[in-house]
Amino acid sequence: MTVTALVMAGGKGTRFTMPEEKPMIRVGGKPVVELVLTALKNAKRVDFVAVAVSPNTPKTAQFLKSFPVKVLETPGKEYVSDMQYAVKALQLQTVLTIAADMPLITGQIIDDIIEHYFESRKSALAVVVPLKTKQKLKMGIDYAFEFKGKFVVPSGINVNDGKRIDDSELEQEVYVLDTTEVAVNINTLNELRIVEKKIAKGNP
Repeated sequence: MTVTALVMAGGKGTRFTMPEEKPMIRVGGKPVVELVLTALKNAKRVDFVAVAVSPNTPKTAQFLKSFPVKVLETPGKEYVSDMQYAVKALQLQTVLTIAADMPLITGQIIDDIIEHYFESRKSALAVVVPLKTKQKLKMGIDYAFEFKGKFVVPSGINVNDGKRIDDSELEQEVYVLDTTEVAVNINTLNELRIVEKKIAKGNP
């Protein structure tokens, strides 16, 4: 079954105090969106890659022209509505959505997530990280919820049946991954500094 990875790269990045568009923030000398694309290229279960940009990220859209990916401009309203817009516009079926600010993600982890989605036989899968792991890494936390007696935080990675993207209720699998690669994203300048220090130490 064809799996499309949809990289969400159209956000304003309002918490980031640098003038650069967030997907273009450099980590280890490369734009963070490029690091995500490299991981997706290395994922054996991903058949096609699309990137959702918006009027908020024109430099990102220009940069992506040199990559073998489908670039789609969304309205740039907010994450969920832009994701739904892209899934419907591209008529995607099985779609893995991933935020463009996850510099440590790997192809192996992405393959594991997709495999878990198919094994679950559910229409949707949400990847979450233990709250304690996010706190230990000093990553910002917007939202946490209780799952099986422990608090977890959405990671920014989901897998969905694109044909049911407008359904209000779906049977969802919650997949807890306690890994730094999934727990780390960049929303603030402080988080960027934390990631850069980890990379410099060779301990991502």
